[in-house]
Amino acid sequence: MKKAELVFIPLPAMGHIVAAVEIAKLIVERDDRISTSVLIMRSTLDSTTTKYTESLTPSTLPNRMRVVDLPCLEHTAVHNTGASWMASLAEAQKNHVKEFVSKIKAQSELSPNDSPRLAGFVLDTFVLGMDALAGEFGVPWYVFSASGAAFIGLMLYLQALHDEQKADLSEYKDSDAELEIPSLVNRLPAKLLPSLVFNRESLPIFLGAARRMKHARGILINTFKELESHAINSLSKGEIPPVYPLGPIVRCKGNSYDVGSSQINDYKDIMQWLDDQPPCSVVFLCFGSWGSFSVDQVKETAYALEQCGHRFLWCLRERPCTGKIESPSDYVNFQDILPEGFLDRSVKIGKVIKWAPQVEILGHKAIGGFVSHCGWNSILESILSGVPVATWPLYGEQQFNAFEIVIELGLGVEIKLDYGIDILEGDIGETVNSDDIKRGLKLLMENGSEIRKKVKEMSQLSRKALMEDASSYSALARLIEDVMDSIACHDCSLLS
Repeated sequence: MKKAELVFIPLPAMGHIVAAVEIAKLIVERDDRISTSVLIMRSTLDSTTTKYTESLTPSTLPNRMRVVDLPCLEHTAVHNTGASWMASLAEAQKNHVKEFVSKIKAQSELSPNDSPRLAGFVLDTFVLGMDALAGEFGVPWYVFSASGAAFIGLMLYLQALHDEQKADLSEYKDSDAELEIPSLVNRLPAKLLPSLVFNRESLPIFLGAARRMKHARGILINTFKELESHAINSLSKGEIPPVYPLGPIVRCKGNSYDVGSSQINDYKDIMQWLDDQPPCSVVFLCFGSWGSFSVDQVKETAYALEQCGHRFLWCLRERPCTGKIESPSDYVNFQDILPEGFLDRSVKIGKVIKWAPQVEILGHKAIGGFVSHCGWNSILESILSGVPVATWPLYGEQQFNAFEIVIELGLGVEIKLDYGIDILEGDIGETVNSDDIKRGLKLLMENGSEIRKKVKEMSQLSRKALMEDASSYSALARLIEDVMDSIACHDCSLLS
């Protein structure tokens, strides 16, 4: 029996690593001919990611899967500003990746019957500069996207707009223009484009990724046909590789990314508090591993929660010092940041926490709504749990995701669509006032709303997609067949 190994290389950011790990896990659990290795390009910028990768030990992973930390290259991140750290980190890690993969190849040549053969690379959308390594080893490479299918369509649209129509994309910043993008039914306000597009330093990275993507053997996307049918169909009409919608693939319950001895008591306390709340009564506020706000914004959010009167669970983290590129930290004392007396006044209806086991919380019967930064993983987790979202995007493609979830799919409500911060440049963003937040919370928690019904229906479809012979199950089967076919074709070419 031929055995194959796929090597995943994600961007060192929480959502990207989680997506890569869960897809790699799904593949090995589905077919015992395939092994997977996920190579982590460690970054000192994000302590949350480090905690998560440290939890991925052999005892927590399925057989034939491993997660490997590449050497930490701190200087790469420190001496590059803005988005250039992505490209420079990937470039600096090429030799370490090459060394690791060379060992796989050497082992398979020594023990061809027992060791898996290198079958290809699976590269994050934003580390496609690694594609040259696939050429050196004579194997194919695939793209995996930690965003949705509509966003892949956006990348290809903007690349064509820039390269073929010679458009200056920077002119769309803060403009009133609306774009007709094939992967969307509705026109997209140009101001909701990712900030990468408006930055002269990061734009070449964004466009280069879109150009390279067309040369991959296939594109793996953490989505499902029933959620993004229009976007997936639009991609099949273009001159791009086959698309494999494999989702929704989310981090499993009981596998929270950074549960350590210091968080176990926090976890129990959070879940016990939720157990005491009525069904669908709690609004959960959580903004990802990089989500944090200014002092003024924290106070406005607190005023809104107090005035609206809904039960709430609020994950609140401290913003790094201005000018420092690092993930948020825990507050020593919430009373230092919250309005005076807020914790005492809200003690019967609310709970402010440092850390959140997000998957477990969203799956709890007490949760009725989710105020989110709109990272794609978080959106999928909320859909899977049947919980509507109130959008408060922060960075990256999250403004685009917010537009898709509210306008395109009708599965969420708006607090803001165009809110944004630049975590790599220290931009703290505008302050959203308490009235706007309160208005969004009211819509989010409305019982019997059409949005709530649609989310429940999509939740059921999301679970069915992963079942035998359903859309995502079948897409994974096609991917596995393609991987094994590529090995057979390589053998034929060697014989000839």
